[in-house]
Amino acid sequence: MSFWLIQTLNGITFSMVLFLITAGLTLIFGLMRIINLAQGCFYLLGAYIGFSILRSTHSFILGLLFGVAAMGILGIIMQRFLLHRFQDDHEGQVLLTLGFVFILSDLALLIWGGEPKLLPKPSLFEGSIEIGGNFFAVYRLIMILTGVLMAIGLWLFIGRTKIGSLVRAGADDIEMARGLGIKVPILFTLIFGLGAALSSFGGVMAGPLIGAHPGLEWDILLLSMAVVLIGGLGSLKGAFLGSLLVGLVDNFCKVLIPELGLFIIFGAVAVVLAFKPTGFFGRL
Repeated sequence: MSFWLIQTLNGITFSMVLFLITAGLTLIFGLMRIINLAQGCFYLLGAYIGFSILRSTHSFILGLLFGVAAMGILGIIMQRFLLHRFQDDHEGQVLLTLGFVFILSDLALLIWGGEPKLLPKPSLFEGSIEIGGNFFAVYRLIMILTGVLMAIGLWLFIGRTKIGSLVRAGADDIEMARGLGIKVPILFTLIFGLGAALSSFGGVMAGPLIGAHPGLEWDILLLSMAVVLIGGLGSLKGAFLGSLLVGLVDNFCKVLIPELGLFIIFGAVAVVLAFKPTGFFGRL
């Protein structure tokens, strides 16, 4: 029983990492209808920047702040000067953001090299606790708590704040939002920056567990796309529940049947799309 409990907690930990990435994708698509394939790179670069700052300052908080701020600014620049030209061109969005993936991946390889980087855990959260005769890292519990708090925070932000109401208005009817005087371009830019920052936040927080290495951006992007296809683009609830499903399946497959992990995950994606093309909570 303790084995299944520990592996379930490990799966939920990874699920929270996926949620931070797919929440950004969900916010970006839900409002802007932009398919951003660069989310995995925001994750990877955030982890790398966090690693460099942490190594220089020995402060995990500073590494987190710099990583999140850098990717948030990069996201704002991408949207403001490039992506806004492809607002209604999904093929252009895919090609442009895919180009950014190759550029940013090569840049990361040039700066940080090909060796994996593992961020040290904050000293406050080192150690482990005993659960059912097995030991579970305290930092993994912190990751789970962080993901849950972030989900609650985003739900309150979208559902209970003035900015959230503007986001919902823009998502429902962009032209009507413009007619009401909402500054849609500024709103789009801020939301894209927030989406990039969320992915970077996930990268730094997961750095002590997963680390950072070349190719990780593709692995993360692949699983995050599975999450949004199952949960539905544009739905925070779908992003959270989809992340739980994919994270748990991925972890148990790695432990029990590693050679069938992606087959099972994308088999589930195919089944969901066959019966509900928008995902469980998505919309057209």
